[in-house]
Amino acid sequence: MINKNSKIFVAGHNGLVGSAIVRKLKNKGYKKIITETKFNLDLTNQIKVFNFLKKKKPDFIFIAAAKVGGIYSNNKYKADFIYSNLSIQNNIIHSAFRCKIKNLIFLGSSCVYPRLCRQPIKENYLLNGELEKTNEPYAIAKIAGIKMCESYNYQYRTNYRCLMPTNTFGPNDNYDSLNSHFFPSLIKKIHKIKKENKNKLIVWGDGKPKRELIYVDDVADACVHFMKKKTKEITINIGTGKDYPIQQYAKILLKIIYPEKKVKIIFDKSKPNGTPRKVLDISLAKRHGWRAKTNLEEAIKITYRDFLSKKR
Repeated sequence: MINKNSKIFVAGHNGLVGSAIVRKLKNKGYKKIITETKFNLDLTNQIKVFNFLKKKKPDFIFIAAAKVGGIYSNNKYKADFIYSNLSIQNNIIHSAFRCKIKNLIFLGSSCVYPRLCRQPIKENYLLNGELEKTNEPYAIAKIAGIKMCESYNYQYRTNYRCLMPTNTFGPNDNYDSLNSHFFPSLIKKIHKIKKENKNKLIVWGDGKPKRELIYVDDVADACVHFMKKKTKEITINIGTGKDYPIQQYAKILLKIIYPEKKVKIIFDKSKPNGTPRKVLDISLAKRHGWRAKTNLEEAIKITYRDFLSKKR
């Protein structure tokens, strides 16, 4: 049974989701949170991961460590994405099993589902169609993580579960214009045109693909919620159940970040759109007593304040 004195290892604690999980655990009164930097622990090195877990003996593990990026970097660095993600999750899951650590949550992504999936996307739609080509290696790595958790549960009676968050944003995000996801990239672009007093915003694609967003603190809340729950289902979607076209997100961001000027949005149709639509069916998470709580506009304001607080 996980309690306030349980030792909890958060892999990837400096990232967007990992840092939010650490904040949430601290706020909830968990005392023994284990973290380690990339410099001291290379998660792609199986021997080092095994020795670390053997020494620390955590009661619970969150795998929030991953190589992540937006449509540009996923498409350009395919080999890096599949190798790094397979290595990280294989090493942690297998080492957890070897160290007799029975409880673990693996964080996946909504991109594991087929590109042209029925909407809203249910957990059992996994592997029912072709993946989006621009992030296929990343998605395949994450699917392998899900199947690994399922297989270890089946063969060894572990309690390894997988949460599939939709597009996540919030404090501590990566705002690189090329290598980030669409939303932090938009924040940076709009901030830049505001700084330069310009009135044109260039958005990749035609602006029509629909995306579901979730604030990172809601993802962290789901992680802690399901850490304490025993569920027969291994994979559970984490989202808001609401999606909007990318052009609408651009308008919402312009209203919050750059309200003083009328900005023309120009769509660069030479750039890829990605998956046409991704909205998750979150009825399973709701059935287990969890739902997202944060208002989108309030979450954007908090995120933009975090963006401004960082040196750029």
